Amino acid sequence: MTSLLFDLSFYLAAPFWLLMIAAPRWGWTRRIVASPLIVLPVLVVWLFLAVPVFPDLVSLVLRPTLDGLVEFVRDDRGLAALWAQIIAWDLFLGRWVYLDSRERDAHPLIMAPLLVLTVLLSPIGLPLYLASRRWLGGRSA
Repeated sequence: MTSLLFDLSFYLAAPFWLLMIAAPRWGWTRRIVASPLIVLPVLVVWLFLAVPVFPDLVSLVLRPTLDGLVEFVRDDRGLAALWAQIIAWDLFLGRWVYLDSRERDAHPLIMAPLLVLTVLLSPIGLPLYLASRRWLGGRSA
């Protein structure tokens, strides 16, 4: 069951990423992505994964240590819950990048690689997007 939920966390986010990357100017994309609730399905998966390990999770976030995190992710349920949290956060972050880039009228061919980088490695994609905002389009948010 944990493996299924792990996979589901990605598959629930993927359609939104596909819309933002492949159909950024389609009217329905903006309407759908405008809602922060797009992360809710992934957060429901996170909830199912986190409930069984919640006492360990609370202990970890109240007293974070590297050893504690290593121990937490040794449990498949803990690692899958962490993964679902990362997927939800990346989607929320990608949503902001997409909406901000649309406000700036950034060209989709420039934004597609930045969004792909954001979904794959958000600690690289976000700073690159932030650094390039002023050159992306004529309008500013």
